[in-house]
Amino acid sequence: MKILMVCLGNICRSPLADGILRDKLKAENLNHSVDSCGTSNHHIGQQPDERMTETALKYGYDLTNLTARQFKVNDFNVFDVIYVMDSSNYNNVIRLASSEKDKLKVKIFLNELYPNQNMAIPDPYYGGEKGFEDVFVLVDKATDVIIENLKI
Repeated sequence: MKILMVCLGNICRSPLADGILRDKLKAENLNHSVDSCGTSNHHIGQQPDERMTETALKYGYDLTNLTARQFKVNDFNVFDVIYVMDSSNYNNVIRLASSEKDKLKVKIFLNELYPNQNMAIPDPYYGGEKGFEDVFVLVDKATDVIIENLKI
């Protein structure tokens, strides 16, 4: 299975989800791949936000090998599941879908933790350190659920 994580700029939320899930898949010897991207083109080629990288490192996750890229229509052909971090990302990705099959691949990330509630992972970019910590906790818990579901 190929999994894609999507946020706005691909420098905070989606690279964190990418990095955490990659490490958890490896630890569980699960043969799935993960990538991340953003719906905007503002940060293409950049590494994750330094504050997100520092938060992840504090918990043992290294994001420094990731670089931002923009979501592209072909991602529907490459990935089996496309997790978006909020409703704005959802709408941006769905707008690019060319079929119902494409649309069914797109899921709101926190629905894994809080089914059918369509809750957003808050964007910590303009917040303080606590925002990055809060995002880490949510992403960590949601990726635990994804791992458990992949084991079934």
